[in-house]
Amino acid sequence: MLAGAAPARAAPAGAAPGTGRIASGVTYRQFNLPAARGTVHAHLLTVDLSDPHVRVDLLDPGAVAARAPVSAMADTAGAVAGVNGDFFNIDETQHPGVEATGASVGPAIAHGRLLKSAVPTAQRFGPSLPPGTDTTDVLGVGVDRRARMDRLKFVGTVRTPDGTLALRGLNQYALAQGSVGAYTAAWGSASRKRATCGSDTNRAAGCSTDTYEVRVRGGRVVTAADGPGSGPIAAGTTVLLGREAGADRLRALTTGERVTVRRQMVASATRVPYTFAVGGYPVLRGGRPLDGLDDTTSAVRTAAGYTSGGRRLLLLALDGAVAYRSGLTIAEVADEMRALGAVDAFSLDGGGSTTLVARTPGDRTVSVLNHPTESPERPVANGIGIFSKP
Repeated sequence: MLAGAAPARAAPAGAAPGTGRIASGVTYRQFNLPAARGTVHAHLLTVDLSDPHVRVDLLDPGAVAARAPVSAMADTAGAVAGVNGDFFNIDETQHPGVEATGASVGPAIAHGRLLKSAVPTAQRFGPSLPPGTDTTDVLGVGVDRRARMDRLKFVGTVRTPDGTLALRGLNQYALAQGSVGAYTAAWGSASRKRATCGSDTNRAAGCSTDTYEVRVRGGRVVTAADGPGSGPIAAGTTVLLGREAGADRLRALTTGERVTVRRQMVASATRVPYTFAVGGYPVLRGGRPLDGLDDTTSAVRTAAGYTSGGRRLLLLALDGAVAYRSGLTIAEVADEMRALGAVDAFSLDGGGSTTLVARTPGDRTVSVLNHPTESPERPVANGIGIFSKP
């Protein structure tokens, strides 16, 4: 059924006006829609990417390993609207004494710059993935100003006088077993201990005791340590962290030795560089819901999709008010995004993370337009920000 086709019901108390222009090329509306477990209330931002006044970029808290409310990230960045983004490392109850980093699961690109790559799929947080998807899936916008879904694979190397070793990740809260990952100033100051916990098949597996890291600055190894460190990483410095076989490779390096670190992301679907990308997972592709979507678990959800050849972006967030909290299944999310006109659609973090903000006319700061299920607003790893210039 098309969104808004349900009999009209009152919006949650304190809800924003039902429809309106947020800025040039950006509109907002809220509506009711029927679901298997009862009526839910939805909030929708529509973004015309063909409008030269509009751009989309990542909202972030200032570091990969950090969290902040969507409203705070939007106001700091000067966004006129936005929603929450990727699933993230929210807790570490499975590893007592290990700090939860707050870092997101999938790749992240902001302002055309790579911030991080994807954790191993078995190490992700969030609901079960649909068959055929993994943590490298992203929703992004290219330099051509078109939205698209893609996969971003990290490719990196560390060249040393004795040979070249593979780099398996950038600013990730979890590394593959036996691998080496790189950490930069973008990571922040959080401990890197979490990156050595879990396994390639089990997020809850214990933390490795066979770890090593080196610090590279000016193309040379400057320090080494027997375990993962913490604290800020200076600009121009790269920390290489290895576990198991990766640790052995790093132990072979000596202070003062020259090394060259190279890294890039390789897209599977396009050669167009991305100005923005965020992780999550596909639910609708080519106008068809993916096979195997969950059709039993209902929850408050956030989703993004696009139509018009990627020129029109749709950002959907459900309301967490008590009367509407039953939510949608992932299968229903795919159906609703298709009903809204999306050709491709992408699931973002939901539940207590679901937040949609916008700057209402006359205001200098954004307001939270849905009712998040948590109060105060949950800090999250990142978001999708909508920016408009006069």
